[in-house]
Amino acid sequence: MLEQLMGLIQDHSQQAIVKNPAIPNEKNQDAMQTIMSAVTNGLKGQAQNGAGGLGALTSLLGGQTGLNASTLMSNPIVANIAQQAITSLMQKFGLDKTAAAGIVSQVLPNVMNSLITKTNDPNDTSFNLNDITGAFADGQFDMNDVKKIAGKFMSGNSGASEGIGGMLGGLFGGK
Repeated sequence: MLEQLMGLIQDHSQQAIVKNPAIPNEKNQDAMQTIMSAVTNGLKGQAQNGAGGLGALTSLLGGQTGLNASTLMSNPIVANIAQQAITSLMQKFGLDKTAAAGIVSQVLPNVMNSLITKTNDPNDTSFNLNDITGAFADGQFDMNDVKKIAGKFMSGNSGASEGIGGMLGGLFGGK
């Protein structure tokens, strides 16, 4: 599940991160991992926030598909994830709040919308609501899991057709 989530982040980060001059190319991986950490920490925190928190998470992920960006960003869970991502991007990359918020507003709603859509698609087994809530609610998921998954994706050893190196090579004619 985490590899698929990192794939969604990569898919939706082209304009906001890879083609963004404020993020040096050698830092693209770190920026995507920063967003991945915010998403996973936000989902984990929500899932471990008692029955009400888990219920809200289940409602978000099992709810409507095709939500627009402003609707998603106004959801308290997504807004919390966004704030975590903005703060982390500002701290790690020296971005001002406007630049960090711009990146997050381009990436996060698309990632969350894809996650919700895939979770609710009976023909797509990449995400399952029970697996997602279980993974985050049991307390066994931690940052080491995120780093391991992100590292596999970034090196191209994830089993997916390409890692970040292949993606960047494709953008710049290397593959």
